[in-house]
Amino acid sequence: MPLPKLLLVVPCYNEQEMLPQTHCILSDYLAQLVVSKQVDGASKICFVDDGSRDRTWFIIEDICQKDPLVVGVKLSRNFGHQSAILAGLMHHIERYDCFITLDADLQDDIQAIEKMLEQHRAGARVVYGVRDDRSSDTWFKRQTAESFYKLMNWMGVPVVFNHADFRLVDRRILQEFANFKETNLFLRGIIPLVGFRSEKVFYKRLERQAGETKYPLSKMLLFAWNGITSFSTFPMRLVFYFGAFNFAISLLILGYILVSYLSGKIVPGWTSTIVPMTFFSGSNMMAIGLIGEYIGKIYEEVKARPRYIIEEILNEK
Repeated sequence: MPLPKLLLVVPCYNEQEMLPQTHCILSDYLAQLVVSKQVDGASKICFVDDGSRDRTWFIIEDICQKDPLVVGVKLSRNFGHQSAILAGLMHHIERYDCFITLDADLQDDIQAIEKMLEQHRAGARVVYGVRDDRSSDTWFKRQTAESFYKLMNWMGVPVVFNHADFRLVDRRILQEFANFKETNLFLRGIIPLVGFRSEKVFYKRLERQAGETKYPLSKMLLFAWNGITSFSTFPMRLVFYFGAFNFAISLLILGYILVSYLSGKIVPGWTSTIVPMTFFSGSNMMAIGLIGEYIGKIYEEVKARPRYIIEEILNEK
């Protein structure tokens, strides 16, 4: 059986502090995989610059000049982490046998890659890197992350618990993935939808060596909301449940008014009028806003704009 030709896809956004170190570590590790005959000698690393505002692309250019086993991909602007991963994968779909995506901060333990390749040789077409130890996270981050995965599963979104974007996929997976045309990308949910045999490899997430995280709380919340609204209509169903609850409350209020009227205990005032009015108008506005969110998603999908635009590629061949 021929050795698989591997491409390591590394999305980069403002990673000038970390990138030189990342290249050294990954290139040395890739060389070890080649020597141990786990991957083909033509395997490469692909750094995808997602519209960085610092010197990230200039560093990638310098690396590509010195290392022919590094491919540089420059997007025309910042399209987002998921689109940057997709650009690195789909542009090289016919040139490599399997692909591993990982972040430039190398907090995902690259030692797990050997186990991923082992599972791939055993027949798995997708191998998920799953964290089995979150002791390096703060209490708040650990609780919010685990709550996110539980919420997604509760809403029917097929995500792998404690898995981010550290995974191995082979060419067949990407060929089938090409049939998914969503503009709003949420790879953690789409990849499991493709199917085929999958396995998990467990690892401990490491500390970031340089630079700052590119996923602060605000981006994490936006990412979670995008994943929920892209894959689940459950929030829309909640609107119906909320409407039914409001209707039940209105019947209780109506009963109270009738009893008060029949007993002659009507007290002039605005409280009994204003309180229900503000409650129901507020809930209606929330419902309309949620429906608008889904209509906005439809609007974006119908326009079918490109998910990424590649401006320049280095060392492609």
